[in-house]
Amino acid sequence: MKHFAILISLLRDRKQFFDEIGRNYKTEKKIGSLLISSSVFLAIYGAIIGASSSWLQMLASAIKLPALYLITLTICLPTLYFFDILFGSALTFGQYAVLVLISISVISVLLFSFAPITLFFLISVHDYNFFLLLNVAIFAFTGFMGVKFLYQAMQIIDQIDRVEGIEPIEQPAFSNVKAVPELEGEPYRKDFLPINELTVAEKQLALSSNNQASNQVTRKRLLQFWLVLYALVGSQLGWTLRPFFGAPGEPFQLFRNIEGNFYSQVFRSLFTLLGWN
Repeated sequence: MKHFAILISLLRDRKQFFDEIGRNYKTEKKIGSLLISSSVFLAIYGAIIGASSSWLQMLASAIKLPALYLITLTICLPTLYFFDILFGSALTFGQYAVLVLISISVISVLLFSFAPITLFFLISVHDYNFFLLLNVAIFAFTGFMGVKFLYQAMQIIDQIDRVEGIEPIEQPAFSNVKAVPELEGEPYRKDFLPINELTVAEKQLALSSNNQASNQVTRKRLLQFWLVLYALVGSQLGWTLRPFFGAPGEPFQLFRNIEGNFYSQVFRSLFTLLGWN
């Protein structure tokens, strides 16, 4: 139950959870707990959609649905990590792993919440194309919410990373600077910083701020690109690992031959449901 408690703490107190990730606090424990809890929820939903065909398909889908999300994470995570550290991120690989697992965990919880609705339509509506499109819509919605959650988490963690990375600027000491005579009764400080040195310091600070702002914009765009890539890889991988539902009248198959793509099949099912095919 402790693994599910960590997931509940994520859902209830996201600010504290993200703060702990930013400080790299018990990251390995969070990875293990989110991995276990999300796999359980995904396996339950996979079993439900596989039950539309046979018990063998139910068992296979309970294994393949968690595998789908975890393999997608394995494929896409290195790209996010290396490109992000290239533009100034100080987060560890474990912190990136737990951030992506947060997205998968949110998706798994939302799918689990849809499980009663999916089970209701499985029992009451015996239409393969309708059931397929219903679940495509559910997967699309939960995937969008998970990706949105990940995007917000990355922005918050990045702010924490920038704040903790700021170090106080010490003014250089000029011990060889002689005291300046008093002017109109007010003495000058002995650590007086010459105007030319102050200008150089200001220029360096401004240049550093501009570089940080530029890297921040680049990292934000890279994250947006990566989220699109993550969705494309996940959808095509789901097509590769099919079947998850099991077509009616066909024998059980653990995998099918790779042909076509996910998007063409969705359109074919939609046209069939509307009677256009």
